[in-house]
Amino acid sequence: MATPKLALFWLLLQLLALAFSFFPQACTARSINKPCGFTFCGNLNISYPFRLKTQPRSCGRKMFELVCDNNCTIFPMEHGSFYVQHIFYDNQTIHIVDVNVDSHNNCSIPLSSLPSEFGFDTSTYGEMFVMNCSMKINKSWCGTNYINASRCSSFPPTNNNYLYFLDGGTVPSAFHPSCTVEALVPIGLHNIGGLSTFDIYQKLMMGVPISWSFNHDPQDWSSVVNVEGIILARILLGISCLTVLIIHKLKRRHLSVDDSIENFLQSQINFIPIRYSYTELKRITRGFKDKLGQGGFGTVFKGKLRSGKFVAVKLLKESKGNDQDFINEVATIGRIHHVNVVEIVGFCVEGKKTSSYKFIFSTGSSSLSWQKMLEIAIGVGRGIEYLHNGCAMKILHFDIKPHNIPLDGNFNPKLSDFGLAKLHSVDDSIISLTTARGTLGYMAPELFYKNLGGISYKADIYSFGMMLIEIVRRRKNLNAFADNSSQIYFPSWIYHQFELGENLELENMTENVNKIVRKMIIVAFWCIQTKPIHRPTMTKVLKMLESEEELLEIPPKSFLFCVDMSGNGNDNDN
Repeated sequence: MATPKLALFWLLLQLLALAFSFFPQACTARSINKPCGFTFCGNLNISYPFRLKTQPRSCGRKMFELVCDNNCTIFPMEHGSFYVQHIFYDNQTIHIVDVNVDSHNNCSIPLSSLPSEFGFDTSTYGEMFVMNCSMKINKSWCGTNYINASRCSSFPPTNNNYLYFLDGGTVPSAFHPSCTVEALVPIGLHNIGGLSTFDIYQKLMMGVPISWSFNHDPQDWSSVVNVEGIILARILLGISCLTVLIIHKLKRRHLSVDDSIENFLQSQINFIPIRYSYTELKRITRGFKDKLGQGGFGTVFKGKLRSGKFVAVKLLKESKGNDQDFINEVATIGRIHHVNVVEIVGFCVEGKKTSSYKFIFSTGSSSLSWQKMLEIAIGVGRGIEYLHNGCAMKILHFDIKPHNIPLDGNFNPKLSDFGLAKLHSVDDSIISLTTARGTLGYMAPELFYKNLGGISYKADIYSFGMMLIEIVRRRKNLNAFADNSSQIYFPSWIYHQFELGENLELENMTENVNKIVRKMIIVAFWCIQTKPIHRPTMTKVLKMLESEEELLEIPPKSFLFCVDMSGNGNDNDN
């Protein structure tokens, strides 16, 4: 092919030119510009890493470039500008005030947001959303404190334009659909709840101290000279000719994936949460250092937002249909606001680095009491009931298992991992699937055997029942079962104990614990009935879990087959 040959020929010419040009100029390239010392803007000392826009590039770093206007120092940033009141070089702190905030005007609107490279003391300072809404909002809508600042609105005046201040810790799911975020501004308060607009403006005018950090030696930034730029340009120009064909081919391969995700995000603008860059996710997770878990669709890492809130960051694997997994997850969780369903805070789309992240969960439940395990099971059931009956669209999860039930700091369960979820009309009782989906051991039998009945929300009921069985199996200490655990299907074995009227022989079992365990097992037996028509609704399941064990009837034995669930449930995801 002519094009690859031409690219290779051009690369050889560039390398030859590089060889002739490098040696005579090598000594020149070693000359390094010295730091510029310091200068002043008004009474403010400007030193490295800061520099004024009028100074040479070697005097400071580009991201710390300042503007001196009538002896006032201005710090232009990506999403606004700030006045610089003080720079403390010893502890790398800079005190800033939004340029849009006028000390003589209590109706000036703060519109400048901080980039992720700068932080502040979250125990004393916080952030505040500036919301522009097309309709008037009740100040306690969705349990959130909306502070009306419409009299101060600087936006084009219309009858349908309202300005509100909202606490920076508000989750995106609490945003009113008619509102858009104009800015996330720093403020000298940890929480603005209950304050007047006057009090808020007083805090805004006081400014916020922010900190900066960098890892490079000053000379690394002052040693860039023209000769090195010429050499680097020739190298890049030659290599670019050789790699352009590969890039073009890879781009064509992933174009359809990127387009489908971007089109989806544009169409869901009313409820899509904050979009983060991959660099911001690396900062939040400290370079994806603390891994919380791993499943068939990706890995979950621990992270911490600038506000101090912990989050879990899910990094999706690159695989066939990966874009649809991402779309399912964001579209599904974005519609849901329930205490037992994990809430999405933000997302990231950068090529194969497609990520979504949710509220952090606590791991480890081996020390929890049986009463707490029952409460967790009821919480999971309420989350499933909400998916089935509480939304405008019926949501089927299709992958309910312990691994997908994270707990928050108060051990409240949160349904998560909606990559396999299916949305359909509440009027449709049966749905169609091209392939079975879920995790072996928790998948309903009708997903494999079509003659058992149509696929419906009863598939989630079956998975919930198997989850209850797994809780009992993992928490039990039954010597009789442990001796033959590889040959006996646990539900069949434990049903046989019920038929014989024998106790479950758990160590240190009290009468109350025995009732809780028996109740969970009986409910599980109802949920894992082979035919979907024989399984109860989740509403009925919750009534059984919240009732007395003596009132529950043991269902007829109807278990289709044995599936080993001794693993963690991750390796067999379909």
